[in-house]
Amino acid sequence: MTSGAASRAVPRTALLRQAVELLSSMRFAISLLSFLAVASVIGTILKQNEPYNNYLNQFGQFWFAVFETLSLYAVYNAWWFMLILTFLVTSTSLCVLRNAPKMLAQMRTFKENMREQSFAAFAHRAEFDASGPDVVARVAAGLKQAGFNTKLAVGEVGTMVAAKAGSANRLGYIFAHCGIIIICVGGLLDGDLLLRAQMAFGGKEIVRGNPLISEIPEKSRLAAGNPSFRGNILIPEGGARDFALLNYADGLLLQELPFKIDLKRFVIEHYPTGQPKLFASDVVVTDKDTGKSFEQRIEVNHPLIHKGVAVYQSSFDDGGTHVKLKGFPMSGERDYSFTISGEIGGTTVLTPDSAEKALTLEFTSFRLFNVERVGRGEPEGAVPVMPTLSEKLKQGLGPGTSPGKEKEMRNVGPSIGYKLRDAAGQAREFHNYMLPMFIDGRQVLLAGMRENPNESFRYLRLPIDTDGSLAEFMRFRAAVLDRSLREAASATLARQMLPPDATDTFRRQLAESARRALETFGAKGYQSVAAFIEKGVLEAERERAADIFVRLLNGAAFEAWQLRREKDGQRRLPADDATTRFAQDSLNAMSDSFFYGAPVYLHLNSFDEVKASVFQLTRSPGKNIVYLGSLLLVLGVFAMLYIRERRAWVLVKPDGRVLFAMSALRRGVDDDREFARLRAQLGAQIGAQRGAQSGAEGNGSPGVA
Repeated sequence: MTSGAASRAVPRTALLRQAVELLSSMRFAISLLSFLAVASVIGTILKQNEPYNNYLNQFGQFWFAVFETLSLYAVYNAWWFMLILTFLVTSTSLCVLRNAPKMLAQMRTFKENMREQSFAAFAHRAEFDASGPDVVARVAAGLKQAGFNTKLAVGEVGTMVAAKAGSANRLGYIFAHCGIIIICVGGLLDGDLLLRAQMAFGGKEIVRGNPLISEIPEKSRLAAGNPSFRGNILIPEGGARDFALLNYADGLLLQELPFKIDLKRFVIEHYPTGQPKLFASDVVVTDKDTGKSFEQRIEVNHPLIHKGVAVYQSSFDDGGTHVKLKGFPMSGERDYSFTISGEIGGTTVLTPDSAEKALTLEFTSFRLFNVERVGRGEPEGAVPVMPTLSEKLKQGLGPGTSPGKEKEMRNVGPSIGYKLRDAAGQAREFHNYMLPMFIDGRQVLLAGMRENPNESFRYLRLPIDTDGSLAEFMRFRAAVLDRSLREAASATLARQMLPPDATDTFRRQLAESARRALETFGAKGYQSVAAFIEKGVLEAERERAADIFVRLLNGAAFEAWQLRREKDGQRRLPADDATTRFAQDSLNAMSDSFFYGAPVYLHLNSFDEVKASVFQLTRSPGKNIVYLGSLLLVLGVFAMLYIRERRAWVLVKPDGRVLFAMSALRRGVDDDREFARLRAQLGAQIGAQRGAQSGAEGNGSPGVA
């Protein structure tokens, strides 16, 4: 029974020994470091700790689920990343425990018991004939002068002088490995292991959605004494916060702070172009335990550190700016306008006449300065050549500026961002500039739209009149869509284009063609015009038909616009360069508006700005540990690379012969030169009459000098 148990214990012991060998091996540690390198690349390429909706929009449902399963959205806090760090700590610790005692023992020993026969095995060796008294003392003095520590050993065959130098090289191995261990331990402490422990054993749970701070339950709040966290907080000017919000998975946690931060003033300075030059926050910090307060300015790279919590100036945002908007219809033939007010971060209900159901207007952002790369555009004097239909079809919602034009970085003024959300929860995002810009020689208002947060904004260019408003464009748009004005404008255009002797039939046909051009365009812009021509005209005649169609459209639209002006009590405008250009730009904007995806355009009229500062707050108990580990790692690498361990043995025999050998732990290009220098120094020290050359050339045996 006992023998059977013993026989089973042997394999278990061998298996354990093999496991320890594997864990403490260099190939295992290198494999772990390779995995960490790959994970770090992923964490660098893929933005970390973003809201899950951003990832869902970017990757789609399938890949979002795959990446979520692999925890790629928070790589450095992923369970497998922490597991790799744990294994790396274990592997490196076992390696140090196995090898450090041997290395420390080798550092202390001089190996003075080496035999005479062993000298022949050294590549660097020599033989001398000593003269004079106290040869051993002179040898020891020569070695010490060369930087070696020595130890004497008297034996039957003579006196051995053993010497060593550069033993700190082995400390480099220990320091480097200990540095890796300490860095990994610091990383584990600064990870979310402690947070996971609180959620697993402390009853803490994340809260999902977008609740009010007062609605966050106690089980989703972390105590001020939480040893490790990383969170963010937004404080408007005049506001105060005593908590931070921690994004975790698809929810958040509220972290209580041991102090309160009051934002007195947010300061931002700009370069002449409008780009931010400096932003800082003047805050008052009130300690909750003592009640004492102090003031401090927080700047980028100059954080506030209090009670182990570092408060960094992360960025800035809007703190609830009050805005007034003027709305214009983008569908239907009415040209009315209306006003609406709100504040950034708030919502209101919008009920356009053309919308079947009410829309929710969400005010999302306001920016006082927008530094954009725009053309230097000055108004051009000449009317451009009338574009063909194919050229017009290439126009549409696009970037804010045109490619191929000279551009410069410039502040283009305030902008507002908002979303229009329907009853089904679907939303489009809009980004509109307050001030007009000269682009391609035209003064326009830019109205941006995108359907997905990962897309770039595409811009609708709305031409403005000489008063700097959209009133004339809205009048033009309403005239083109007005059925009665279409009829009158088409008839007027036919009379203007045909000579007096033209037949009534031909005049009616031309008027009908002009009316049809307006009606077709009013359906869906140039898209519907192209579809109409492709359906009713042979391919060989389409380009010519399109040219005639566009000319009729331009003429009828211009005439309808003038009739609408007369109806509104305004004078007719002459068909000069500026007026014709405005009409063409208005037609282009109308055609593009079918892609805009909103029944109204909202223009920012006025605002009362409220700034806010965004802080990142961290408590990192592992930071100083990582610093210590980094210092040890640097010292260790320096010692291993730049400190060379060398050993030398000199055997002084009773008959006056002296045997000398030298070796280095790591073979280097300086070994031959150092051996030659030390051999010459020892030869001069002991008054040698005969010597043997080194075997460094590879012959392996001493030669007689």
